Amino acid sequence: MAEPYDPRYLEGIEHFNKCDFYEAHEVWEDLWQDYSGASRKFYQGLIQVAVCLHHFGNGNTRGAVKLYHGSRGYLEPYRPKHEGIDLERLLSQLETCCREILDSKEQFPKVEIVPDLIPEIHLEE
Repeated sequence: MAEPYDPRYLEGIEHFNKCDFYEAHEVWEDLWQDYSGASRKFYQGLIQVAVCLHHFGNGNTRGAVKLYHGSRGYLEPYRPKHEGIDLERLLSQLETCCREILDSKEQFPKVEIVPDLIPEIHLEE
C-alpha cells in the first residue's frame, strides 16, 4: 500500500486550486525545507509553479516567465506522473496559461492572466 501524502502537500494543493498561490507556495516551502528524499526537486518545482502564477496574477509578468522556466526545469525529470499528479497535464495547462507572456517580445508584457486558463491539480491513483 502506498504511503499517505504529507498533509502539507495536500494543503498546498487545496490552496493552489483556490488560486491562493502565495499560501500554496508557503505550505509547500515548509514541506520542501523538511524533506530530503527523491521528491525534493519535485516540491521545489511545485513551489515555482505557484509563485509563477502568483506573479502573473499580480502583473509581474517578467517574474512569472522566469519562474515558469524554472518550474519546468525542476518538474521535467518527474514526468509523466509523480506523487499522484499528472505532470504532462499540469505542464501543458501551465504553458497554455502562460503562452501570451512567453511569446511576448516585450521585457515587461502587459498581459492579464485568464482565469479560465489557470491550471488545477487533481490527484490520481
